[in-house]
Amino acid sequence: MSQVRFIQVTADYQGQRLDNFLLRELRGVPKTRIYKALRKGEIRVNKGRVRGDYRVAEGDSVRIPPLRTAQRDEPQDVPRRWAGLLEDQLIYQDDGLWVLDKPSGLAVHGGSGLSIGMIECLRKLAPTEGFMELVHRLDRDTSGCIMVARKPSVLKDLHKQLREDCVDKRYLALVAGRWSANRHFVEAPLKKNTLKSGERIVRVDREGKAARTEFRVVERFASSTLVEAKPVTGRTHQIRVHCLQAGHPILGDDKYGDRDANRQAMELGLKRLFLHAASLSFRLGKQKVSLEAPLDANLKQYLQKLRN
Repeated sequence: MSQVRFIQVTADYQGQRLDNFLLRELRGVPKTRIYKALRKGEIRVNKGRVRGDYRVAEGDSVRIPPLRTAQRDEPQDVPRRWAGLLEDQLIYQDDGLWVLDKPSGLAVHGGSGLSIGMIECLRKLAPTEGFMELVHRLDRDTSGCIMVARKPSVLKDLHKQLREDCVDKRYLALVAGRWSANRHFVEAPLKKNTLKSGERIVRVDREGKAARTEFRVVERFASSTLVEAKPVTGRTHQIRVHCLQAGHPILGDDKYGDRDANRQAMELGLKRLFLHAASLSFRLGKQKVSLEAPLDANLKQYLQKLRN
């Protein structure tokens, strides 16, 4: 791009975060360059400075400065491992939406040292798709249900449902210790922090954003508890940090977990974070859609060992 241009937001993108709008509009421009342009005021909406979390409205005029695309080799091919898995992980599809059972270990998008994630894999596996955007996110090591919109109108509607708590997401987590039957929720504000090493971590902080997770005991074992977690809010690492706050970190969690509990779990055969987005309910027009994703082989085998 060698000239300033102006983009007018259409009704399809009403309510979308500006940074997500720009990432779609400016594919090939490094994400760090887009955020730098926002901070410096090079990108403006209706002639005014805005932050990345600004939600665009129909008719907004977005000023885009000349931005250079990344100078890099041909985009990385989809790793054979992920290509095979993703083709088998589709659990729902129509002309406006895909829902996949994301495998653990695959980031939902590239960045932070990763050249390719799930959405980039899908775009290369289905190059004729005119539109493909993540509706929400899952941590790299979390598996389970994730939605990918194939139409701007579907993305807009599902984002609205997420903001209004009309999407029911349930996770299964295996936590250390005996979860009290009387603890039905954790409500604690969360704040993102960056350590000196550059690692990003989330902590409970009174100055953080409000966060609430509801819990239900599913099954008890000698030294752990399988719980169902329903995040009422959608903060980064919310379930993992709220489990830690309750005194019961998730097994296999190398960021917020208990070292001794993780070591014992690994010795018994657990190979990953035991957090799985097990079910999802939402509306598409007048239709209610309810979906489930089964635990993967490692999580199933580990539970069976505990039962035995």
